[in-house]
Amino acid sequence: MGLETELHVKRQRVAALMDSHGLAGLLLGRNSSVSWALAGAEAHVATNGEEAIAAVLYTPQRDYVLTNRIERARLVAEELAGRPFEVVEFPWEEPQRRAQLIAELSGGGTVLGDVHETGVTLLCDPINALRYQLTPEEQTRMRDLSGRAGAAIETAIGEIAPGMSEYAMAGLLAEECFLRDINPVVLLIATDERIHQFRHPIPTAKKLERYAMLVLCARRYGLVTSVTRLVHFGPIPAELQRRAAACAAIDAAIIAATRPGTAASALFVRLQHAYAAQGFPDEWRDHHQGGAAGYENREWVCTPTTEARVFEGQAFSWNPSIAGVKSEDTVLVTAQGAQVLTATDSWPKIAVDVAGQTLERPAILEVD
Repeated sequence: MGLETELHVKRQRVAALMDSHGLAGLLLGRNSSVSWALAGAEAHVATNGEEAIAAVLYTPQRDYVLTNRIERARLVAEELAGRPFEVVEFPWEEPQRRAQLIAELSGGGTVLGDVHETGVTLLCDPINALRYQLTPEEQTRMRDLSGRAGAAIETAIGEIAPGMSEYAMAGLLAEECFLRDINPVVLLIATDERIHQFRHPIPTAKKLERYAMLVLCARRYGLVTSVTRLVHFGPIPAELQRRAAACAAIDAAIIAATRPGTAASALFVRLQHAYAAQGFPDEWRDHHQGGAAGYENREWVCTPTTEARVFEGQAFSWNPSIAGVKSEDTVLVTAQGAQVLTATDSWPKIAVDVAGQTLERPAILEVD
């Protein structure tokens, strides 16, 4: 197994989609799709951009990477080795030239894609679905990325102290990510009352008194993993402990339910029941609960109407929360159950008995 095998599997998925729609071309232009197609190659400059600096064009006869003159040299030198795509360059000052190339290379036939382009019809959902089931090679990369992310966030927490600002904590976390060759694409930091007030707290100048939450989405090989950790300086109040235990139980319940073939809508019902069982029946309304992971922060978010099912080999990042607490790791679905990828042996755990098994979820770290 290796790069050639991975690319072959993906080409088969693409060919099946093209055949089913009678296509002359399939254009992948989102960062997530391009990294997927190129087996982990990175084709971005701005980390907040959805569209890559190169596009992959599949045709029945040949496959191409389309990029402008600025980007070609780095892509060829650092990203495309061993990938059987013909690189086609166009002048950066003539962006309209890409649409002309797509028409020429596809013979003027029907081309569908996941980005807006002249002559290309959008077909996002079926293209996104190509990415959901990770190949064995992608699973290895996701495990590697997740291990790095778990170590980064827990190391950063070991370096913070009361009086430090949320900005400073974000800086520590970013540094720990870069030291591990991973890219932090989401950094959320909250301290004390902000953890109770906001579910998506971007960092501010506020200084830590006793309680901090660090949230990380990190990327490498185009894949994204997610993890949250909480730390409290001094004894943890009983009510906070109660909420943490309840959130851990909810998280364990949804992880245990994430099995191959299960419908997303059924998983959402399981979440609702878990919240109610813990005495917090309406808390799910204040934050999305997570969902499938992979080449996007969430490939899809679980809702009552999400039309998706769980695949073996698919990654998930669930993130149930109750005001003041949150539980989040990235897991990989296997035939034996979901395996947690971002956990480390050193972090305190809450053991939860669910569905005939014991699952460990992250506790709040108490620092004297």
